Amino acid sequence: MDVGLKRELEEKVRSGERLTREDGIALYESDDLAWLGGLAHEVRTRKNGDVVHFNVNRHLNMTNVCTASCAYCSFQRKPGEKDAYTMRIEEAVKLAQAMESENLTELHIVNGLHPNLPWRYYPRSLRELKAALPHVSLKAFTATEIHHFETISGMSASEILDELIDAGLESLTGGGAEIFDWEVRQHIVDHRTHWEDWSRIHRLAHEKGLKTPCTMLYGHIEEPRHRVDHVLRLRELQDETGGFQVFIPLRYQHDFVDLKDGKVRNRLQARTQMATGAEALKTFAVSRLLFDNVPHVKVFWVMHGVQTAQLALLHGADDMDGSVVEYKITHDADNFGTPNKLTREDLLDLIRDAGFRPVERNTRYEIIREYEGPDPERRESPQPMRV
Repeated sequence: MDVGLKRELEEKVRSGERLTREDGIALYESDDLAWLGGLAHEVRTRKNGDVVHFNVNRHLNMTNVCTASCAYCSFQRKPGEKDAYTMRIEEAVKLAQAMESENLTELHIVNGLHPNLPWRYYPRSLRELKAALPHVSLKAFTATEIHHFETISGMSASEILDELIDAGLESLTGGGAEIFDWEVRQHIVDHRTHWEDWSRIHRLAHEKGLKTPCTMLYGHIEEPRHRVDHVLRLRELQDETGGFQVFIPLRYQHDFVDLKDGKVRNRLQARTQMATGAEALKTFAVSRLLFDNVPHVKVFWVMHGVQTAQLALLHGADDMDGSVVEYKITHDADNFGTPNKLTREDLLDLIRDAGFRPVERNTRYEIIREYEGPDPERRESPQPMRV
């Protein structure tokens, strides 16, 4: 990058001036990862100090049966396939209760678009989960699922959200976003929820007082300009509603041969390579610099591995997600080697090892407990980059 442009971008960031589309593309073109990371770290430190947030959560995928066949997805199954499943609500409650002793604070629920389950299954599942675990926040359903509920119920998204909120819903999930630009989206997504409906549903959720995450699936057939476009659409919606709490870049995963049926379900991987660690860190840094109106950037360690996740904390991220427990959507794809679960103590160790102070939060980013950071008396103890 030209020295003059680098200096101009630094001045914009440090003065709080909003970066443009052209600025975002220029940042992606820079091969100076240390400079990008340092600049993003300045921004995350201004917003969040030396804190790294985490929570204790469990992911529940109550069915993998799905009408869609998205090109990147290894999770979905068709009715009648050998390992297709749909949980009874009682089974989901039992799985959730298994973590009750660990002071679970959040259930994160995402499902396939099941062609036959009735609409009433979904609010009933929330009611029964909330009754069994009244102190646990329910973060459930993508905008794609809400759009699907409109189809199977004949109700509007507004009515659906009202009923789900009454049943205990505290936040939507951020999924279904992938990449919004149609140039890419038409090749990767096999459902009818695109930017117009995804944004409509999150706008409605924000109007009803819900705070939601937003996501981006990167590292497949998209180019940096598509990532910039994606973030800027979300940034504009955030200007309007203020309802996004956190932005989550999700690394696209390659498939493996499913040992149960010998299939490779990911139709993109023959022409793609997964993002390298350096590309992941660049994506976090540029996202943090562009997304000036969202308070948090999360690194989902399941999709990045724990070491890259730790490095992302020095490249703009300030949240490491949570304990997770059995995230089928990723582990059905990549056999990546990340654990199914990190305990609270695991997360505390990882955050301190990266040089930060752990803070346990709830779904709304309210602080539950603050912990001691790295021991400053130990010479080998890591410390965050100086800014």
